[in-house]
Amino acid sequence: MELIDIGANLTHDSFDHDRDAVLARAREAGVAQMVITGASREHSPLALKLAKRHPGELFATAGVHPHHASEYTSECDEEMRELHTHPEVVAVGECGLDYFRDFSPRPAQRRAFELQLQIAVDHAVGGVGKPLFLHQRDAHADFMSMMNNFDGRLGPAVVHCFTGTREEMFDYLDRDWYIGITGWLCDERRGQHLRELVRHIPANRLLIETDAPYLLPRTIRPAPSHRRNEPMFLSHIVEELARDRGEDVATTAALTTTNARSFFRLPPR
Repeated sequence: MELIDIGANLTHDSFDHDRDAVLARAREAGVAQMVITGASREHSPLALKLAKRHPGELFATAGVHPHHASEYTSECDEEMRELHTHPEVVAVGECGLDYFRDFSPRPAQRRAFELQLQIAVDHAVGGVGKPLFLHQRDAHADFMSMMNNFDGRLGPAVVHCFTGTREEMFDYLDRDWYIGITGWLCDERRGQHLRELVRHIPANRLLIETDAPYLLPRTIRPAPSHRRNEPMFLSHIVEELARDRGEDVATTAALTTTNARSFFRLPPR
């Protein structure tokens, strides 16, 4: 299998002591390429730096997660725009709205989200906006309203780490957005509803990710002695996803890899 992890937080300090070993284990497990998530003013430049050290294998996003929206000043906007001049940065985000935690005030979240949507418009290639790596939790109505304000100007979008309802998922699919599936699928406490929903995601709109170091799949056996997730476990996620979709694992792996390369405009390995 050749897999692409579209969302791994490899700049997280839990990887500082063994990042090279983590990458080696991922390669051995069939992960050919990864997109490193940039989710804050601090970590977006680090994601780019990591991608530059591994050309053709690692790529980066650059953005500010709604948890950090309060840090989105005019200076931050300039920094994000500069990051998006680098070819290794393949998507705007992680950006969006999160009303579940409200770590930043909601007006600040909406302002930061709007400014980042504008970055995607301004960095269009061939008339197509830059890909968007999106986050939405408990904010669906406002999220859709803000995206609709940019209707006709945005490029491809993926709602990453999808954990929402059937209605939310079909709202996204009706707009031809992509759905990112993580190890949340493997959580019998919170992700059981995804087991049925994933079979309704069109083959050309499905993407997979670990969101490492978060969301270690709970169905891995034997269970790891730690709770840190890492990209090597993407192979486990695709196996579970294929089973729930009623597909051969090789089929699910191939279509998600094709989708990821098309979405992020990645070169083949």
